[in-house]
Amino acid sequence: MWFVFALLSAVFAAATSILAKVGIEGVSSNLATAVRTMVVVVMAWTMVFITHTQNGIFDISRKSWLFLVLSGLATGASWLCYYRALQIGEASKVVPVDKLSVVITLVLAFIFLHEKFTVKSLLGCVLIGAGTLLMVL
Repeated sequence: MWFVFALLSAVFAAATSILAKVGIEGVSSNLATAVRTMVVVVMAWTMVFITHTQNGIFDISRKSWLFLVLSGLATGASWLCYYRALQIGEASKVVPVDKLSVVITLVLAFIFLHEKFTVKSLLGCVLIGAGTLLMVL
């Protein structure tokens, strides 16, 4: 089931890039990011209330709060940079560079989460890196 959600995430992320590139025309990238963020906040809280999980907020540990806040700050920084890159660059070049996050995530997961770095994941990293270079050069 995780694969279905991951695939849907990829489809929605692709739609996000195209919709954002069209929507950001003539709009400050920071303002566009703020509008997008407001929509995401409303959508996320709507899902929390639809699934009746709002009371779980009181069960979140301090450690989880810290890392969720740090994750939110990283997301915000990523979105601000992404929208600025989309505003001044071509989507067909910005998106592949953005997807280098896959390679960076694998390396960070190996270093900090002690996940296995296999020959297959190393090959995947090399191919993603090479593919990115081919697309942006």
